[in-house]
Amino acid sequence: MMDDAYFKRVMTSILLIVLIVLSFLLVKPILMSIIIGILLAFIFGPVYALLHKKTKSRNLSAGIVSAALALIIIVPFWIFTPVIISQSFKIYQAALNFDLVTPLEAIFPALFSAEGISTELVSIVQSFTSTTANFLVDSFASLILNFPTLMLQFIVMAFTFFYVLRDKEEILIYIKSLLPFSKEVENKIFEYSRGITSTVLYGQVVIGFLQGIAVGIGFYIFQVPNALFLTLVAVVLGILPIIGTTIVWVPVAIYMLVEHGSLPAFGVTIFGLISNVVDNFLRPVMLARRTQINSALMLIGMIGGIFLFGVLGFVLGPLIIGYLLILLEVYRNKKTPGLLIQPDQQPKT
Repeated sequence: MMDDAYFKRVMTSILLIVLIVLSFLLVKPILMSIIIGILLAFIFGPVYALLHKKTKSRNLSAGIVSAALALIIIVPFWIFTPVIISQSFKIYQAALNFDLVTPLEAIFPALFSAEGISTELVSIVQSFTSTTANFLVDSFASLILNFPTLMLQFIVMAFTFFYVLRDKEEILIYIKSLLPFSKEVENKIFEYSRGITSTVLYGQVVIGFLQGIAVGIGFYIFQVPNALFLTLVAVVLGILPIIGTTIVWVPVAIYMLVEHGSLPAFGVTIFGLISNVVDNFLRPVMLARRTQINSALMLIGMIGGIFLFGVLGFVLGPLIIGYLLILLEVYRNKKTPGLLIQPDQQPKT
């Protein structure tokens, strides 16, 4: 006959698993909004800490930071989205009509000596621009059609941001109480996790954003057509390791050289080089004493994350790989004897 205490433990475990599965299904539609809120709370944590020292009120400090974040997101979205949509179509038309072969043939005549090279290059460029434009059109159409859902997701993100920002310490204590790790390994894992998260969010996202903005300033100063859309593309590509903003400003500089002369092309190039200086100067400063991730692994995580999570995979992919590396590092350093709580450490009943 089954022991009564054992039966109760089994039933409790089954009930717990069922509730966990149901809870996951419940939050699955808004899971990405919750994750975004948590990541933004990590980024704005230092601002909250500074305000809390002044106000001595967690609610007031979190409320001020949350209101500021809402303005930072809503105002640019409201102002710039129509402009970006319009400029994306203009760039598509300009790319189809732009003669890239003639200037390249003048600069690199040897590359075009073989018959059919010009036709193939034009075909490749047009195929790329057509695919890119179709992706942008579909993305913007989806954005407009799903606007009510987007607003609900934003509300979830905002509430998550506020409560994680305000109650971060209590949340961390609760999570630690659930982990089956020894105290030493637990502290090491959280230390590494903070370093990995800082590397991804500050080292890639924030610095990539600043690089894109630096390039965008050059686009505006030298009156590059459709500068706002190109700046957005530069920001996105600036976040990608290895690739960076160069893939944006170099073609723009060539276009300006062909269509508008050497001065604007030189100016765009200068600001492109400034964006590289931003990367080389700020990255070591922001990531000093923080855990580093290999650039190749970062890129793999971002690309894989995009396939799995969509745009948010830019951040989630590298974080997942980073957290895996943390556990592998713990194992490699032979911490496994104390990894799980030993039987004699369990509370006696």
